[in-house]
Amino acid sequence: MKNSFDLTGRKALVTGGSRGIGAAIVETFARHGAQVALCQYGDDENAERLVQRLSAEGLSVSNISCDVSSQSQVHDMAAWARRELGHVDILLNSAGVGGSDKPFAETTQDDWDRIIGINLQGTFLATHAFFGEMCERKYGRVINIASQLAYKGAAGLAHYCAAKAGVVGFTRALSFEGAPYNVLVNAIAPGPVDTELLRAHSREWLDRKQSQLPIGRFGHVEEIAPTALLLASKAGSFYVGQTLSPNGGDVML
Repeated sequence: MKNSFDLTGRKALVTGGSRGIGAAIVETFARHGAQVALCQYGDDENAERLVQRLSAEGLSVSNISCDVSSQSQVHDMAAWARRELGHVDILLNSAGVGGSDKPFAETTQDDWDRIIGINLQGTFLATHAFFGEMCERKYGRVINIASQLAYKGAAGLAHYCAAKAGVVGFTRALSFEGAPYNVLVNAIAPGPVDTELLRAHSREWLDRKQSQLPIGRFGHVEEIAPTALLLASKAGSFYVGQTLSPNGGDVML
């Protein structure tokens, strides 16, 4: 399929796009021709630097601050995205936060609400803002960032695992509603990737985790972004309700 990864003319919105996996996807989409808008939480200098760097190369990238767990902020962000892009063809839900390793018995309601609110509620709110319009236009791609922990679980991370498992279930269910309208909904469940989120763990935890991976190392954000490009492009037009797992062998499905 000639130029099957070309996104020229497509309009993409990436939540959590200022750093880590989200930032790598923003850059990948932009370099493959998409006009990209991203949102980040708060005043994030990383977002400004990313936009400035890519804009200086003639790529079309813009950003706004948004707490995706807030319905009102997502509403405002969606209105901004429509002004910036005209419409959204590709929605990449990457906004997420990790939980501190804490036994479930010590997990508070605030801990639970924060993790579920950003990782799962945020995915719902952002998708809900654009899904109907995509169906009306008979085109759309929704890509949700889950985690391999949705499948294997982890002690001390019940809230995070529950949120990411919810993202996988949400992806599968919504795909049935979107596919008849050429709105394809899929997910990516990365394994351990060298990001700020991973580096927040203790050295002992990191060493133990790395030793468990068949590939013997953590992933890099640049190794996750191509999966998003596949799902966003013509090359991924037969993927429906799937969760792809670039994870270094941490989970083998």
